Amino acid sequence: MLIEFSVKNFRSFRDVQTFSMAARRSGRATSSNSFDSGISGLPRLSKSAAIYGPNAAGKTNLLKAMHFVQQFVTSSASSPPGNQVPYTPFIFSKTTRAQPSEFVIAFIERGIRYQYGFKLNATRILEEWLFEYVTNRGRLLFERVYHAKTERYKWTFSSFLKGQRSVWSETTRPNALFLSNASQLNSGQLLPVFQWFQRRLVIIMPGSPLNPGLTIQLLDKPDGKEKLLPFLREADLGIADVHMDREIVPGTGALILPGAFIEQQPNSSPSVVRITLRHQGADDQSPLLPLSEESSGTQILFATAGAWLNVFTNAEVLLVDEIDTSLHPLLTHFLIQKFHSDKTNPNNAQLLFTTHNTTLLDQKLFRRDQIWFMEKGRDGSTKMFPLSDFKVRKGEALDKWYLKGRYGALPLLDESVT
Repeated sequence: MLIEFSVKNFRSFRDVQTFSMAARRSGRATSSNSFDSGISGLPRLSKSAAIYGPNAAGKTNLLKAMHFVQQFVTSSASSPPGNQVPYTPFIFSKTTRAQPSEFVIAFIERGIRYQYGFKLNATRILEEWLFEYVTNRGRLLFERVYHAKTERYKWTFSSFLKGQRSVWSETTRPNALFLSNASQLNSGQLLPVFQWFQRRLVIIMPGSPLNPGLTIQLLDKPDGKEKLLPFLREADLGIADVHMDREIVPGTGALILPGAFIEQQPNSSPSVVRITLRHQGADDQSPLLPLSEESSGTQILFATAGAWLNVFTNAEVLLVDEIDTSLHPLLTHFLIQKFHSDKTNPNNAQLLFTTHNTTLLDQKLFRRDQIWFMEKGRDGSTKMFPLSDFKVRKGEALDKWYLKGRYGALPLLDESVT
């Protein structure tokens, strides 16, 4: 479960900007849009959040920041010695070009709250720390701080952190995270934190769509069709049945028809998976239609259905850039409601997405603290803030007033240009 994420001096984020999934106290704070985290003293957490703003305002950079943290945690221990640290500071200021980037993330895994963060520059990790909240009061598990004068790290370990701490710290290179290295060296205590980034956090960036193979894997299971069909039918696609045929590709030059999927199993020839759908009609003899003849929205929803259902099953935190790309607004609305439903989302998976779709700016769909805006100043830096920072009347047309500029986060237009 994601609680909060802060970023400083990364891409368009010059100053500290904090995004939060914590639900603010309001009349709808106990709605199905939020859930009890099970952590004493912690507010309810939102099941979804939407981020609005003009092009180049920094919406994608927020996801890139979280994606960077995820990739750095899961892979920095295996990076070659001497490799430069991926460092992308705010470049439109001489001061920030020489300052470190900083990332802090708070989350819950296996019923325990954690706060993890690090600072870095182009050559090394400057600071790294992890707090664990077994009670309301956090305890520091580890901390490393680089001192430029001595050119050495000062390490601090809690007595609560068990294992070969000296081995883990001595083998952690300057360009790698201690969390990454210790987890690779079998720290059972830190492994759940590492695995939250590895397994719970799912980030879909432009050009990397949800994996259609998960829908194929679902249909391979004995009860897969029974899980898939209700999901598709609830989207009002009129689909009555689905059939899957698999055949081995006869040769490397085989022609693959549109709408088919290539499946490559280890140590075997690739195969083609073809999907056909039967729609509800006047009789039970409606013909099967290839997936390629369906609308693009139906094809996308079908191909990604397994991934969506996987998110709900595994209680993942899903981040999607431009969720409504190629999807009808009603389908996007449908997917958001699946996250809000206690029936379809009993494990409290979370969804964070960027969008330009103003039809989703609806007080019946979102609470004010679930809607976030991003705007870029004339100095090129990004600021983000929730709708709950504004006084909003009950029933106020959010889409109308957003487009009129009441909440900001609109393009900066030069009215002198004609």
